Amino acid sequence: MANTMTQIDLPGVKKLKSGKVREVFDLGDSLLFVATDRISAFDVILPNPIPEKGRVLTALSEFWFGKTRHIAENHFITGEFERTVAAVYDRRRDSALHRSAATPDFESLRGRSMLVRKCQPFPVECVVRGYLAGSGLKEYKQSRTVCGIKLPDGLVESSQLPQPIFTPATKAETGHDENIDFDRCAEILGKPLAEKVRDTSLALYSYARDYAATRGIIIADTKFEFGLLERPDTPTHSKLILIDEALTPDSSRFWPADGYAPGKPQPSFDKQFVRDYLETLDWDKTPPGPVLPDTVIRETTEKYLEALTRLTA
Repeated sequence: MANTMTQIDLPGVKKLKSGKVREVFDLGDSLLFVATDRISAFDVILPNPIPEKGRVLTALSEFWFGKTRHIAENHFITGEFERTVAAVYDRRRDSALHRSAATPDFESLRGRSMLVRKCQPFPVECVVRGYLAGSGLKEYKQSRTVCGIKLPDGLVESSQLPQPIFTPATKAETGHDENIDFDRCAEILGKPLAEKVRDTSLALYSYARDYAATRGIIIADTKFEFGLLERPDTPTHSKLILIDEALTPDSSRFWPADGYAPGKPQPSFDKQFVRDYLETLDWDKTPPGPVLPDTVIRETTEKYLEALTRLTA
């Protein structure tokens, strides 16, 4: 399919990880993130790429990293194409393969790559919910709680919560992530650090929610990831930083504010559109994922691009 990229290798540069969406390369003192056009749903990578998706994720992450730096420092160094290519070239030059005839496809990095600082990532995803949807809605229907947090009676699908709540989850390399309560998060990270990521996540969400509202978008929920940046001079005083991606259609639910009506699913500018289609199929949510029809692929691209335009134009 035109304008898509599902994988990339850079001869002479070590690939550390191939995730659900991103390829991660080791550049020595930094990492190179390359966002592909792969899409996952229910933690399964689907066979069809979504045109322009990787570039949307990269542009939005760079945008939010810049806008939220006053709340939390982050791992972003640059997304500038020339500096990215220079960093890759320098790493190749230092490698045993620098004389190889194989040449990286540098152009494929344009618009979808970021240089980021190395850090120690946490094994917990920091989810903030401002509205009732997804797995939170399922739990609420059973117990009137979400991740152990008691919520009022009478809420319905897509209801705005009385206040945003922090609902962490464990990160799974394979299979499904698991929602956990704050006490379990504190056991994993230690209570002081768990409190810090909770408070920072809530502050980031509140700022982004208020900004997005001025652009006609409701951020129903979002997922943040954090890590520790070690300071060589004082390794015992590492710094908490925001990592991975930030407030994208992959990590968030974006709803159009006009027409918002609780009590039913909302139209969205994110991959919920793909999830909704998959829910109509007889699929057990295990690999391999089903092939997406062209109409779903095209409309998903349009939704991602609209989110980018509304938030950044």
